[in-house]
Amino acid sequence: MDEVYEFFKKCGVYYLATVEDSQPRVRPFGTVNVFEGKLYIQTGKVKEVSKQIQKNPRVEICGFDGQAWCRVAGELVRDDRIEAKEAMLEKYPDLKAMYSATDDNTEVLYFKNATATFSSFGGAPRSVKF
Repeated sequence: MDEVYEFFKKCGVYYLATVEDSQPRVRPFGTVNVFEGKLYIQTGKVKEVSKQIQKNPRVEICGFDGQAWCRVAGELVRDDRIEAKEAMLEKYPDLKAMYSATDDNTEVLYFKNATATFSSFGGAPRSVKF
């Protein structure tokens, strides 16, 4: 999973796909963290993406580093612990202008039952489960 984390950190921006009423929804994200051995992302509970995840936690993220791409498919699980939120905000201090570990909006989620698939134009795909 560290390889997955490092890949998405290198990309900077990745894309998160959710489903809303059978319609795929894709948007850019930039937060990724490893906390207690789990891969986390962050958003706000007031956003539509949060509502979509709570209704259907099966999501996929995809990042491209200019040569290869990685897709992670799995379920997102909300972690309401302050420690998990603080860990994310420490990695992304600019977020502290909009979020805090103790507000009712900050949401961090970790992947469960995930499969990361690394691909490129020149090689066979390789998968990692976590």
